[in-house]
Amino acid sequence: MTYSHIPVMLSEVLEYLQAKPGNKFIDGTLGGAGYTLALAKAIGEQGKIISLDLDELAIKNAETEIKKAALNNVILVQDNFKNLKTVVAENFSAETKFNGIVFDLGLSSAQLDDEARGFSFKGERPLDMAFGPQAEKSTEQIVNSYPLLELTRIFREYGEEKQAYRIAKAIIEARKKKRLKTTTDLITIIETAVPPRYFHKINPATRIFQALRMETNEELKVLEETLPIAVELLAPGGRLVVVSFHSGEDRIVKRFFRAATANLKIITKKPLIPTVEETVTNPRSRSAKLRVAEKI
Repeated sequence: MTYSHIPVMLSEVLEYLQAKPGNKFIDGTLGGAGYTLALAKAIGEQGKIISLDLDELAIKNAETEIKKAALNNVILVQDNFKNLKTVVAENFSAETKFNGIVFDLGLSSAQLDDEARGFSFKGERPLDMAFGPQAEKSTEQIVNSYPLLELTRIFREYGEEKQAYRIAKAIIEARKKKRLKTTTDLITIIETAVPPRYFHKINPATRIFQALRMETNEELKVLEETLPIAVELLAPGGRLVVVSFHSGEDRIVKRFFRAATANLKIITKKPLIPTVEETVTNPRSRSAKLRVAEKI
């Protein structure tokens, strides 16, 4: 399949990272390679950028785009950004520090459209929301084995779904009859459990799928563990840019920046959001929030 993804707030990310020839950068979430390609061009042949993604599809797409652009200053690594320290140690000398690091925590359009996995609830797909083969738990396992209160918790905390208990209870009852294996199995339960009057503008399946994806990939835990590592890898004056799409993610970034004032200067007092023009051309950007801090 063709890899499709529009980088969110690309001009703002580039403005805050202030890339110069010879700089070194980390793109912790390669995705469609939008940030990586723009930064690679800005830093020139003397610069270097290392970009990570768990998704093999993202890596292969980036290889093609990098070759097309005739760039030779990009290192691609298929790995989770929680392993950032190890990945950097394997590719750079111990004293190397970076001028900037960027994380885009959103799901790419390509992942949503991948029919081999279950990120989207459009169509019938396997209940597989793992970013890559290294995931320690499967979505199918979560749906079929988590107890009622644990399912309710993740639907409420990660999905911010008001009908969390009702949906979790319906899943428990349904899985007594048969193992839930596909997105269609799950959607049918959700739509039966939640009357249409509760749908409002968003189908509740949207929030439930988001919650299951975040639990499968332990996204909030990984973010919390990685932010201190990212700061450690920055050179003085280097900047950390985080684009989040979930209130829990943004809360973690905000609290971390505020707690790390001995090492960081907050550049964005309030998070930046996409322009109206961007949300029109890329509706999936509408929930994005961008925060920036600079290492002292």
